[in-house]
Amino acid sequence: MDDDVTFAVLGTGGIGRRTLDVARHKEGLTPVAACDRNGVAVDHSGLDVAELLDATEGNIASGPEADGDTPATPESDYASDGGATAMDGGGNGQTASDGVKQAGEDAGIVASGQGEPTETPIDDVIDESDAIDAVLLALPNLEHDFVPRVAERFAAAGYEGVLVDVLKRSRVVGMLDDRADTLEDSGITFVCGAGATPGFLTGAAALAAQSFVEVEEVEIWWGVGLKSGYEDNRGTVREDIAHLDGYDIERARELSETEIEELVEEHDGRLEFHDMEHADDVLLERAGICDAADVSVGGVLDVRSDEKPTTTTVRVTGTTFDGERGTNTFELDDATSMEANVNGPALGYLKAAVLRNRAGDYGVYGPSEVMPSF
Repeated sequence: MDDDVTFAVLGTGGIGRRTLDVARHKEGLTPVAACDRNGVAVDHSGLDVAELLDATEGNIASGPEADGDTPATPESDYASDGGATAMDGGGNGQTASDGVKQAGEDAGIVASGQGEPTETPIDDVIDESDAIDAVLLALPNLEHDFVPRVAERFAAAGYEGVLVDVLKRSRVVGMLDDRADTLEDSGITFVCGAGATPGFLTGAAALAAQSFVEVEEVEIWWGVGLKSGYEDNRGTVREDIAHLDGYDIERARELSETEIEELVEEHDGRLEFHDMEHADDVLLERAGICDAADVSVGGVLDVRSDEKPTTTTVRVTGTTFDGERGTNTFELDDATSMEANVNGPALGYLKAAVLRNRAGDYGVYGPSEVMPSF
């Protein structure tokens, strides 16, 4: 890529912070804006990432609690990593003590010398977006249409560029497809599900399928060890809990921090998932690889160990042109962390999407339709 790509990050929780960190080790990427629930930092010549990460250390968005133990009511807004609801752009009245650990005198980005306090963090980034090539939406999607509505706001503002997210749930892809014409008319290239699963592993499945003329089954089994623990990954853990037997996204959203900690304790820190609603299924179907019903996703999350509890594996079973039945297997080395396997691909998809956008290729794409750049 000839020109540097300027990008913004909405949300400086676990995923947002790691994206900024990984970008320091990638060529051709310049972060120019970031926001959390309390503040925004913009510098079109490039943010001082080291200073920003130091200032936001411990700035991890929790769930929707009003005081850390009391669940939010259905009428209240969910305070995301980005500090805003999709409807009002922020300002939900929560304070830095509402489930967010402090960083210095103030919470999060406002503690940085580059940050400014704001009640409308997402809108503030949108206002600067004419000079931003791409935006990574590092926002929890505990309301199914949250990320799609944020995308609509960029389109309504006339943004012409790239949006990338790391969403997980299958139904959200359909909501983005419903908005595809709006995004295309605005000049937006949107890559959805651009993390690990969906994302990196979805693309691996699409490549592994090329040996076959018919794919019978795709099995994705992941292992994640959160070396930074639950405290630094609250949004990720809460979203995953929604996939446990007996839980759904509404129940997970209403859990207090205390209830989540008790649930983690009951499982000795290891949560095992089967038949998850991960968007790998619909994304592989839309790419013509197989039917969504032929895709299964599961895994093990250990919030107390640095080591992966199981090896992340993709298995694609099918029939070749000459009638042979076989299984192609793709594995991630256990030494590669969640941070490397989520944020590295997300930035790779972001760079590839910028190339498409500059060529006039707009619309909604999945990770099996775009080859990430390095």
